[in-house]
Amino acid sequence: MTAPTLAARPVTHPVADSLTMVRRRLVHMRRYPSLTIMLIGQPIVFLLLFAFVFGATMGAGLAGPGGGRTDYLVFITPTILLMTVASVALATALAVATDMTEGIVARFRTMAIARVSVLTGHVVGAVIQTAIALAVVLAVALLLGFRTGAGPLAWLGVVGVLALATVALTWFTVALGLAAGSVETASNTPMFLLLLPFLGSGFVTTDSMPAGLRWFAEHQPFTPIIDTLRGLLTGAPDLAAPAAAAVAWCVVITAASYLWAKRLYARRTDS
Repeated sequence: MTAPTLAARPVTHPVADSLTMVRRRLVHMRRYPSLTIMLIGQPIVFLLLFAFVFGATMGAGLAGPGGGRTDYLVFITPTILLMTVASVALATALAVATDMTEGIVARFRTMAIARVSVLTGHVVGAVIQTAIALAVVLAVALLLGFRTGAGPLAWLGVVGVLALATVALTWFTVALGLAAGSVETASNTPMFLLLLPFLGSGFVTTDSMPAGLRWFAEHQPFTPIIDTLRGLLTGAPDLAAPAAAAVAWCVVITAASYLWAKRLYARRTDS
């Protein structure tokens, strides 16, 4: 008996196929734990570096003579959480490029599976991996002394913003992985995502920057996301403007990246 064609399969199969691809991504995580450890370890290293090496001086500069390491830890923890999202997203670009260059996608084309499931598996798997990484990094921040008076609604907002940022950056790096001509290129092109927090409000206030750099910092996507997370965790009174900008950036990046990734994937699998 011949395998059914994609056109003849029930509409429920894309969901089942996507779940299979998610399990494939999770199996890769289990088989290569060193990669997950590296993805989690990188933001933790930044957290330790800025909390213990620069924390006392930077904290005093931000909060005045009464500030210190603890105040700076509160200030940078939202930044480190977003950098954790970006770190896992970088690995997603690498995974997609590996699939596209090592022939596995060509093999999938010969099988009766929904084409959308390959990219969906990478995205959902990356979201799960990001959630695990965020939980570990937040636990380390709490062990270092991070404290917040945020209530349940504020924490729900933090989860929502991080989820939007995760989906946006994951789809963006999926597209970068598809656009890359090699695995090496895919490992390098998304690196700027880890630099954007340094060129925004991630580690210092934008008020302290020169005019040109300040303009860029205030209009790049990471700044409103970080400001919204920081405001939710510290109880800032007016979050309407940064929250609206954060959501808008995430929606635009997600939509544009999804369409870009869909077009690139169709072009590469149809050729």
